[in-house]
Amino acid sequence: MADNKPNVLVLGGCGFIGRNLVVYLVKNNLCGSIKVADKALPMTSWLTPAQKEAFEKVTYVQANLSKENFIKKVFTTPGEFDYVFNCAAETKASQPEEDYEQRVYEVTVKCAKAAAENKVKRFIEVSDAAVYSPPEKKAAKEDAKIAPWTIVAKYKAKSDAELPSIKGLDYVIVRPCFTYGTSCVNYIMPRLIIGAVYKQLNEKMKLLWEGSLKLNTVHVNDVVRALWHLKDKGKSGEIYNLADSGDSSQETISKSVANLFGIKYEFLGWMKSKAAEKYNMKMVCGEVNEKHLQPWADMLKAANVDLSPLSPYIDQELLYNKNLSIDGTKIESTGFKYEHPTLTEAACRQMVQEYIDLGIFPKGFMQ
Repeated sequence: MADNKPNVLVLGGCGFIGRNLVVYLVKNNLCGSIKVADKALPMTSWLTPAQKEAFEKVTYVQANLSKENFIKKVFTTPGEFDYVFNCAAETKASQPEEDYEQRVYEVTVKCAKAAAENKVKRFIEVSDAAVYSPPEKKAAKEDAKIAPWTIVAKYKAKSDAELPSIKGLDYVIVRPCFTYGTSCVNYIMPRLIIGAVYKQLNEKMKLLWEGSLKLNTVHVNDVVRALWHLKDKGKSGEIYNLADSGDSSQETISKSVANLFGIKYEFLGWMKSKAAEKYNMKMVCGEVNEKHLQPWADMLKAANVDLSPLSPYIDQELLYNKNLSIDGTKIESTGFKYEHPTLTEAACRQMVQEYIDLGIFPKGFMQ
């Protein structure tokens, strides 16, 4: 790698977006050096062959980024990094609230302060489009009302609000909607797993609410391209939403899932879903997950899969009638173009096949 290329730090580099960013940077030979910091180890992170190859060309540091002593292990020399990409956050559902305070808010703020002290050219923060109040009509733009409706988004919004007060910090904030692609484990992937479960059960897949419920999406490859683009094309202090033009909904996603696994589906509709919500959404959520978790465990056992990071579990906060409808066009004014305009059945197939190839998704369920 040439010396005049920038040196970068990827925080949370073993996570979904982080690992895809590392692959993009290495594959396109964009950096002079790349350091990855994460509490997770690459060897236990279910990396694909391409990701393993990319990680051989970076410097990895194991670090709990909410702790000052670990941050000092990462930011060792003033001026060491030109750009810092913060892809680190607790994304698992149903953790204690203090975990999100520590692993989302504290990680961001402490690392942003360290970046400012180390005089990085720009700190690129990966936030969450669920920070916006779910719109009923027009898709949410960057100036939409902030009313987070997931626990991760709550602490992302809190850390986003802190960044302007950090002295000497040049930053941009990126807010992707439901992100899918290689190594996806949340949002879209549980729906694919649920599709396979209904194939196994030979039952119709039934979903709350209606097909028109917006669940906007963006491909992870577009997310990482956007992160790199905004390192110098974005305006300092600005926020950029990321959403493809496909305007994905519960109907479009469910149709792809159903076609992929050869199953039928239907929506319970507003009336029945609202009745379930009023009755006891926590209990409904438990019943939904119980319906899927045991068959999935049985499918893994039958396929001799001893350990898998994949789960059909859907957290209660994602079962409400809330639109994730996001306007992702602002970034296009900076010269960025999305390469994946919509979520396709082919993209869903690729995600499942990659996990089959890793030996952590049972074979024989896709059409």
